Amino acid sequence: MVQLMIWDGMAYEKSHSPESPAVPTYDHAMYLINVVKFRCGQLYHLFDENEFMTNLHEFYSESKPHATTGLWYVHFLLILAFGKGFVKHKVQGNRPPGADYFVKALEMLPSVIVLHEEPIESTEVLCCVALYLQALDCRSSAHNYIGQAMRMAMAEGMHTQMPIEYLGENMVQRCRKIWWTVYILDREMTSLMGLPQTLNDEQINTLLPEFPGSIQRTSAIGMHIRLSRIIAEINGSVYAIDGRINRNFLLRTKSALATIASLADELRRAFPLHMERDISGVSRISAYLHLLYHQCIVLATRPLLFCFLKIRFESPENCVEVLNTSRTVRNLIQMCMDSSQQIICILRSLQTEGLLESFLSFDLESIFVSTVVLLIGPAIDMRWSYPIWLEKAYAIFEEIIESGNLIAKFRRSELHLLDELLSCFPQEHPTCLSAPVSFPNTVLTSQVPLANSFPSSSQTAQALDHDILSDPGVGVTMDGDCSFTNRLTAAQIMAVADSIESIDTEWMSNAMIEHSIW
Repeated sequence: MVQLMIWDGMAYEKSHSPESPAVPTYDHAMYLINVVKFRCGQLYHLFDENEFMTNLHEFYSESKPHATTGLWYVHFLLILAFGKGFVKHKVQGNRPPGADYFVKALEMLPSVIVLHEEPIESTEVLCCVALYLQALDCRSSAHNYIGQAMRMAMAEGMHTQMPIEYLGENMVQRCRKIWWTVYILDREMTSLMGLPQTLNDEQINTLLPEFPGSIQRTSAIGMHIRLSRIIAEINGSVYAIDGRINRNFLLRTKSALATIASLADELRRAFPLHMERDISGVSRISAYLHLLYHQCIVLATRPLLFCFLKIRFESPENCVEVLNTSRTVRNLIQMCMDSSQQIICILRSLQTEGLLESFLSFDLESIFVSTVVLLIGPAIDMRWSYPIWLEKAYAIFEEIIESGNLIAKFRRSELHLLDELLSCFPQEHPTCLSAPVSFPNTVLTSQVPLANSFPSSSQTAQALDHDILSDPGVGVTMDGDCSFTNRLTAAQIMAVADSIESIDTEWMSNAMIEHSIW
């Protein structure tokens, strides 16, 4: 029997077999487990190493290891599925790598009633299921499973300060790792679904886990949590309940950018990217956090692109003129473009180091988000046409596709379709800033660099002395490589946020009403 896992109109094939997949040899299993630890162990807690490895050694101590009925064996199959997903670079037909192990694990997964008898490991198992489904773009199912994990973790009190004197240090640390993994996955999956968050942060008082000899890992989890919260905040404030744009979204964008700015310098200091390859390679965890950070900026500013694309469709002859009316809006859109370029820079560096993620979805989500922005930009104003960045983006897509990711192939086809549709629209609007349009309390004297059009406070002027917002070629060296020397600082982001005034919000709201943008 063949069942289908549907993702956006296409499908991975899921084979159903009454037999268990062949158990790998001990050496092979250890290899797959170590790959899982390296590829996602820095970001997520999927199993407790001490307990898991004890059960593994016991399992392989038999002369002929075979399928068992315990929850650990389900857990083992899921880890093997991830391992296969990470190391197997070609799919067989339309079957995702590791599917045999994953399908068997789902068949053997006990009911919720039974899972509650072993809540700690059950929560880890549910996280594994959710993350694997997310890798296959089965977002609704993944969200369902992580929701079950969240409720099971809360039922055990993992969101509270569990008493070490009664439970022991190891158990409490394990529960903290589980909780924050569940929390991060729930925040991110819920946001991807465009749904409201179901848990308030005020109800959580557990501490971060400790990693002996690695303070950096605790700091990384803390930064990951804060970025996930920002994403949830943006989705709940900038966008309306039904997923459309909130009429007063610019004020919410201002608040979101202020929160993002509070992390900028700390992120750069605590998790440097070390792009000078003769000094050090790229850290995968640092790269991931920087990617998530730039996605926050894009998510907060992207609604402006969609608004002006709608205006462009309805009033092509007036789009740039309308856009030129608000210097603040232009700067926000430029910030969106810059972060999209930085995302591509980071992914190219990972590609060079052989660290590009082709199974889990976070690199694919990053490149898809940034490419959409770079395609829409020139449809609004040709000043935002960056063909060199699109070329780099599609090269990253190509590598992920060559690694066997069918979802990346489908995403690329969506982008090609978007590009074709936008190219059909006549390019009749001016390719540079038009003459300034009169705007109450806002004076644009001449066509000047965007950096000079910010509010004239001394703090803002100092923050933007070397502003990258006025340089569309930022981040590219003479030989076409990426450079990270001119990234946005906290002061620059705050300058953009502070430039958003109530008159800008009123102007944008009126434009949305006039062009029926909801």
